[in-house]
Amino acid sequence: MQTTLETNTKDTLANVLMINGQGVLLSVCGQDYFLSYNRVPWMRDAAISEVLDVRMSGRNAIEWPSLDVDLEIDSLRHPERYPLLIRRNEFDSVV
Repeated sequence: MQTTLETNTKDTLANVLMINGQGVLLSVCGQDYFLSYNRVPWMRDAAISEVLDVRMSGRNAIEWPSLDVDLEIDSLRHPERYPLLIRRNEFDSVV
């Protein structure tokens, strides 16, 4: 199932354009980025309302407050520079 969202406005710097079975398409500062669930596994089971709740966190990061997740914009532009070491809490193993 694919959900396409028309929430983009001129005043919004970070928003979700699409959610599908493979991941989430974001628009951040006019650039589009696809986040695969392989890279952000916690979003796979998140409620749509939680995924849609994305905003800028300063000039260089975005955040999902309801998911307690922050990402640097540079990690969207250059994922190869950011090895996949994701832990949601101290009990999670490294992904």
